[in-house]
Amino acid sequence: MSSLHKDSIIIDGLVIAKVNRELFEDMHKGGLTAANCTVSVWEGFQGTVNNLVEMNNLIEESNDLVMQVHSTKDILKAKELGKTGIIYGFQNAHAFEDQIGYVEIFKKLGVGIVQMAYNTQNLVGTGCYERDGGLSGFGHEIVAEMNRVGVMCDLSHVGSKTSEEVILASKKPVCYSHCLPSGLKEHPRNKSDEELKFIADHGGFVGVTMFTPFLKAGIHATVHDYVEAIEYVVNLCGEDSVGIGTDFTQGQDQQFFEWLTHDKGYARRLTRFGEIVNPLGIRTIGEFPNLTDALSARGWSDSKVEKIMGQNWVNVLADVWGEK
Repeated sequence: MSSLHKDSIIIDGLVIAKVNRELFEDMHKGGLTAANCTVSVWEGFQGTVNNLVEMNNLIEESNDLVMQVHSTKDILKAKELGKTGIIYGFQNAHAFEDQIGYVEIFKKLGVGIVQMAYNTQNLVGTGCYERDGGLSGFGHEIVAEMNRVGVMCDLSHVGSKTSEEVILASKKPVCYSHCLPSGLKEHPRNKSDEELKFIADHGGFVGVTMFTPFLKAGIHATVHDYVEAIEYVVNLCGEDSVGIGTDFTQGQDQQFFEWLTHDKGYARRLTRFGEIVNPLGIRTIGEFPNLTDALSARGWSDSKVEKIMGQNWVNVLADVWGEK
């Protein structure tokens, strides 16, 4: 592990891996300071609370390696202690059901980032796999409440129209926590140059994913293909508005991917990922230092690498979480 990686704040803006002691050990091996870990996709309120109970228990059992994050101060504390800070995140606002008050309840439980919709329509807006009706009236209320209590709006799997309307409605920065540019590969999940510029121009943030079905080289991709995508986004959005959001699915089985790719987890099929192999060189979270090295090998300055690897995430989260 290079001293640059060791000394930097390293943040992964989206991890949906199987959470267990083994994962936490790999995060430690990879020098991860913090990660936004998905605790809700298709679950409603009760199912999500159950997931949080389970996560709380897992963190408590491995408190030598991990700690929960409620603020960016916690992220810095995790760095100091040599632990990985776990940020709770949703990939769907479905867990709020039709109750605006649930936003604050979940915030108090440690949920810091919530995606407005996951691939399909919910009460807030529309995902990227169906006709986009935009942000609903209720959705506007949810965005306002998320702004008020300090939860970041995530638009990664959200439809183009809904995304645009969230960006315009939000008084705080919003993000694509994990996306790739359609300028390198056309895919319903990838974002156009215009969309990427639009979110950055409105103070928003872009986390770049390495999910190979969305990368130009597909399953043959290496860490250098991932770096190419990061550089492409940085050139569009600027080096202060971009970070990492790998979308690591480490340890998940085929049944999990079937659940993800069907509406509500069981209804119509939305997409097929095919084979999922992470880019060579960053197949596991433990290989995270290779990404820092690959960015440096691209000729980037240390300060630019530090920003992309985590400092930018700290800055934008401090703003959204009401710490600035």
